[in-house]
Amino acid sequence: TSAASVAVLPAPDDSAGSHDALPMSELRIDTMRASGAGGQHVNTTESAIRITHIPTGITASIQDERSQHKNKAKALKLITARVRDKQREEEARERGDAKANLMGGGDRSERIRTYNFPQDRVTDHRCKHSEHGISKLFDNGG
Repeated sequence: TSAASVAVLPAPDDSAGSHDALPMSELRIDTMRASGAGGQHVNTTESAIRITHIPTGITASIQDERSQHKNKAKALKLITARVRDKQREEEARERGDAKANLMGGGDRSERIRTYNFPQDRVTDHRCKHSEHGISKLFDNGG
């Protein structure tokens, strides 16, 4: 004997702007002087960028380039990727929780319906009703 469990879940919504940029109202952008090598140039220009996504607290800091604009573009890409990653993880966790709630333990005692082909019988365990003629049920829909 064997048992199978089936869970029907809604498809994940990929159209929720997963490739769009984050709204600027959710970002705090700080500029600062870069640290490290670079001589007098790093002491005089504020080319380092730190972007904070306010709702989640995720930050990205970049000081790779000499240009503030290039660093800002890199930091925006990085913060967007990190925030989208966190959103995907949360959605996957929620789907996993929903699936666990639907599936139960998969134990045979949780059965709803039994299809007994050798005896040509279908038993609905919720209402304790048995019906003979499996092929008739499948062909005519009950």
